[in-house]
Amino acid sequence: MTPAERRASGSLAVIFAARMLGLFLVLPVFALEAARYPGGGDPALVGLAMGIYGLTQGVLQIPYGLASDRYGRKRVIVIGLIVFAAGSFIAAAAPSLLWLVVGRAVQGAGAVSAAVTALLADQTRDIVRTKAMALVGASIGLMFAVSLVAAPMLAARIGLHGLFAVTGVLALTCIAVVLWWTPPAPQQHANVPRGRLSDVLKHAPLLRLDVGVFVLHAVQLAMWVALPALLVQAGLAKDRHWQVYLPTVVASFVVMGGVFALERRGYLRAVFLAAIGIVLVVQLGLLAVAHAPALPVLAVLLFLFFCGFNVLEATQPSLASRLAPPQSRGAALGVYNTLQSLGFFAGGAVGGWLSKTVGPTGLFGVSAALLLVWLVAAWPMQAPRPRQTAEEVLAEEAEAT
Repeated sequence: MTPAERRASGSLAVIFAARMLGLFLVLPVFALEAARYPGGGDPALVGLAMGIYGLTQGVLQIPYGLASDRYGRKRVIVIGLIVFAAGSFIAAAAPSLLWLVVGRAVQGAGAVSAAVTALLADQTRDIVRTKAMALVGASIGLMFAVSLVAAPMLAARIGLHGLFAVTGVLALTCIAVVLWWTPPAPQQHANVPRGRLSDVLKHAPLLRLDVGVFVLHAVQLAMWVALPALLVQAGLAKDRHWQVYLPTVVASFVVMGGVFALERRGYLRAVFLAAIGIVLVVQLGLLAVAHAPALPVLAVLLFLFFCGFNVLEATQPSLASRLAPPQSRGAALGVYNTLQSLGFFAGGAVGGWLSKTVGPTGLFGVSAALLLVWLVAAWPMQAPRPRQTAEEVLAEEAEAT
């Protein structure tokens, strides 16, 4: 990476990490803490407060992406972070569960993921794009692991109100990072005419990735509906689950180094399909041990899951940004992030229903079937050739003459 690419990747990874840390800190304790609010005795309202964030995210990702194509990435990111911070402070001051629902909905309305990913794509060459996306993915995975350890301790000290206040402060910190650390948007991507959404929706390779990100995150969230109970059944107390999560997440990051080397050698398609296959094998493994889970087996399966998941989290947005027409990159990543958010929403809702009606074996069986469908749909994909920058073209022409 060039110094500018390192600066862009580092600053945008910090934005993702800080924003996601605020969200992840709430999730492990949300259901228990929300029950203490006036109106918290209604499980449906608690579920709405938890899930409405993903719904508003999904609805607004495409408008934010289109706006970033037209008005510039950084401007849209700052506006979205202000909205997200406002939602966090509304939730922090919420006197009842209904106001908590309002705060979570406003949080979700700060849907900047597409604009941030598009800005990262604008500021990195195709050849290092996966590495940049992997840095972002690794930061998110690390924040997830940290939140599992820190959330119960912080909630005991400052409560859910305090956790939302911390989330708001982190969002304001992200605004400072965007304004003073993130490099300016490249001139060729600033204020370009808005691309047509219809072009993105007719693009078959992009649609394969959209289907894939929906399946991946639906399976991820559905898996976590049943997995904690399996760990308890295997003999690990709830307050010690981080002792499995943290080492498996961190160990899986080591695998990412080999992915970059394989991509440089032209094996991106093979790595991508193998990662889908690994996540499929994990679901089949969980299906096999669901009746009598053993802790070492669950730890190995979790390690394999995070290996496959981290590879897909890095390669999918990288491929989406490279396949999308430059003038429609924000729109393409808006559609991509919409399907990601809807995957979270569907995974939680349908995963809970499956766990209740057919148990964990049925849940893992459906997850495996979805992954098999995705593997078949993704099989025809071809890795795009790296696009050359204007500077690289001029350098080649000068060398030729």
